[in-house]
Amino acid sequence: MEETRASPLEEILGEIQNHARIHKNVPLSKHSQWRVGGAANIIIEPDSADSVQPIIHIFHKHRLRYLILGSTSNLLFDDDGLQCPAILIGRNLNRITVEGTQVCAEAGVWVPRFAKKVADHGLSGAEHTAGIPGTLGGLICMNGGSQRKGISDHLTEVTYLSSNGDLQTKRKDECNFSYRQSSFQNTGDIILSAKFEFQNTANPSQIKKEMLGILSSRRKKFPRKLPNCGSVFVSNPAMYEEIGPPGAAIEGCGLKGTTKGGAQISPLHANFIVNNGNATASDILYLIHLIRTTVLQKTGYEMPTEVRYVSKNGEISPAHVEAASRAASATQGV
Repeated sequence: MEETRASPLEEILGEIQNHARIHKNVPLSKHSQWRVGGAANIIIEPDSADSVQPIIHIFHKHRLRYLILGSTSNLLFDDDGLQCPAILIGRNLNRITVEGTQVCAEAGVWVPRFAKKVADHGLSGAEHTAGIPGTLGGLICMNGGSQRKGISDHLTEVTYLSSNGDLQTKRKDECNFSYRQSSFQNTGDIILSAKFEFQNTANPSQIKKEMLGILSSRRKKFPRKLPNCGSVFVSNPAMYEEIGPPGAAIEGCGLKGTTKGGAQISPLHANFIVNNGNATASDILYLIHLIRTTVLQKTGYEMPTEVRYVSKNGEISPAHVEAASRAASATQGV
């Protein structure tokens, strides 16, 4: 009888099981912030930060691609799901240590918890992140923040795995941070942890008061009860000066409240697209293209998306690029 050999993926999973939990056929509609997407074939959840490197080395040894996931707050998954394995940087990479004004936190730390921990130690500088739903690694990668601030403002260094699995550290000035940009985007690098230097204050209660004010403002301005990914479009400084932020531009074009299938441009804040219960990735991409082309036509400004689209093969691209591609295919009858 001919011996049946294990597939490369089965071999990989056999080697990885000592470093991680392995989940199969995971509905991305339950995992993603948008509650959209088909099923992921394989999601690998490392046991710790130290477990990530051997997992990456195993994938490289077998020459198989993989995708890195965090809280998915800026990702739009394809309706056909995800066929390549995904490595989830989440709850097992959530340590935070504070020594004086220095804070070290792992990439899987939930951002609101990070902000609270910093404030609890009487340190200021992280208040603007208090209401951001996501993990720290993703926030660093996007240089995310609020009030036109970025997480890099108080960052000093980042520890990460390069695309080939080498453990490395970059100083802040080596990370090419700019507004919602960093050197970690589109490189395959995996952020493991980061160090920060915050400001000491004699009045911790004032920090918490400011954080409560930020949270109250977010509750009033942003849709919280319906699934969404946060801001869809990145603010353009020139457009901001002339017209305002993306939400104002979208509202000015009369698009607020527009629906497509189960997706809707939020009536509360136009730079949010919400899932009313049965939205698909196709619905959301349609609205993204509608917004982008309408704003360009009426204002002359192009708005890139902060959101990234994830194909079923694990390829990541700006969501507006995929939206335009689908619109072009529909026009050509493809």
